Amino acid sequence: MANILVTGSKGQLGTELRKTGFTLLDEVFYTDLPELDITDEQAVWNFVREKEIDTIVNCAAYTAVEQAEEEKERAAFINTTAVANLAKVAAAEDCLLIHISTDYVFDGTATVPYTEKDRPCPQNVYGMTKWEGERAIQKSGCLAVILRTAWLYSANGNNFVKTILRLASEKGEVSVVADQIGTPTYAADLAKVIVEIVAENELENTVEIYHYTNEGACSWYEFAREIVAQSGIECKVHPLTTAQYPTKAKRPAYAILDKTKIKRRYRIEIPLWQEALGRCLTALSETDKG
Repeated sequence: MANILVTGSKGQLGTELRKTGFTLLDEVFYTDLPELDITDEQAVWNFVREKEIDTIVNCAAYTAVEQAEEEKERAAFINTTAVANLAKVAAAEDCLLIHISTDYVFDGTATVPYTEKDRPCPQNVYGMTKWEGERAIQKSGCLAVILRTAWLYSANGNNFVKTILRLASEKGEVSVVADQIGTPTYAADLAKVIVEIVAENELENTVEIYHYTNEGACSWYEFAREIVAQSGIECKVHPLTTAQYPTKAKRPAYAILDKTKIKRRYRIEIPLWQEALGRCLTALSETDKG
């Protein structure tokens, strides 16, 4: 039995965690603003002590990659300062902290999948603030699992899948970057892994870092083509280069994460990204019908 605090519960991953659920013996507190402001250290102390929390799952994050270039302080406040608050309280109260990080901590210059031992070198504000959040956890001395993921999407919130579906329906033609490679991740699959980690609650080291995405790899262009194909929408998808689609934030050209460590540790089978996408599209279809 555990008393679990889930932050950022209204986001994509937090919503999927609520759907997946933990064990019947666990008491779970799903929070977001205004229930708990994790940038307020005293509020975190009060909540954890009052509810006798022993496990914190931090799904809260500033994820607007482009906007972060203009809102550096706000991004750092949520992705670094708030994480430091959680880690400090977790260390003092002997809680397990599970924190979600990103492939954007890497520079994207690799030619083989990044392992947990590769040194981060973020190339944009979002990636840097997430990396600083990781470092705050490591400095705190708390018991923690850092889960790096990538290209997260779900049937909830705003994400690439829903954007492509909308543009495909409205315009019948989209152009997407084809020279940035990574792996889409269905939030529902990541949620199941988090639940499994919480259930086992046994770490070999004070801080463990794992990589988790769905299996396989593709470009954003290939991802968009698969979304259109599986949805059955009549739409032409055109490839673009990064140079043809300039953005404020520099994006990794190659951001594939090696998942060997988490597969061995938790003996999990990870679904292919195409199959996971199909399940998400089905969930979206059922939501539209409902």
